[in-house]
Amino acid sequence: FAHRLQNQAAQPNLLVKVPGTPEGLEAVEDLIAGGTGINVTLLFSNAHYLGAAEAYLAGLERRLAAGQPLNVFSVASVFVSRWDVAANPMLPSHLHEKLGVAVMQQIYVSYTQLLESERWKTLAAAGALPQKVLWASTSTKDPQFPDTYYLGKLAAAGTIDTVPEKTLLAFANHGQMAELMKPDDAFATKTLKEIAAKGIDIEALAASLQREGAAAFQADWATLLSSMAAKVEKLSKD
Repeated sequence: FAHRLQNQAAQPNLLVKVPGTPEGLEAVEDLIAGGTGINVTLLFSNAHYLGAAEAYLAGLERRLAAGQPLNVFSVASVFVSRWDVAANPMLPSHLHEKLGVAVMQQIYVSYTQLLESERWKTLAAAGALPQKVLWASTSTKDPQFPDTYYLGKLAAAGTIDTVPEKTLLAFANHGQMAELMKPDDAFATKTLKEIAAKGIDIEALAASLQREGAAAFQADWATLLSSMAAKVEKLSKD
């Protein structure tokens, strides 16, 4: 189905969304190996990101072994604000809105380390492009925090930030960014340990968020198909 979507669109910048669930990651490797650009979505934790990166690298390595070009595009979409929506009720106020940024910092460290690896350098020398990290769900949900909170903290070299229009306009009006985010493993580790000490199982929460997201995607897809079927039926009767 993903191959068919790409062929029908016939646009080189088309990325097909595939959830980064265990089953989805198997599909991602096969799709990348087959030359289909993929947006690996519904990633939350560092482990989720590393799984998406591994699927991308493995797919490219299969293409390299087959003598095929490596100009297959991909992004790894990691969700930010949903962490804090879930965790804030279980945390003291001084730790509110901290979990999402800490996890993203941990992921950014992994991303930059991967780009320095010999495995990646071999693929890059053969023409591969990085699977860029994409920050998703970047609007502030807690009204006690600035409406540009995440944007001001997640601007980082080599990444993509998807932003709702309301948040983008707010940032243009009064947003502030002191400097580009740098890989800071010490900050991420310290913050995540402090949050874990409050009784939050971060990996279990990531798994729960991914399951909830996948269920929501399935429901939206079913609604879309139902709506399209109704329109087709109406047209056939007119």
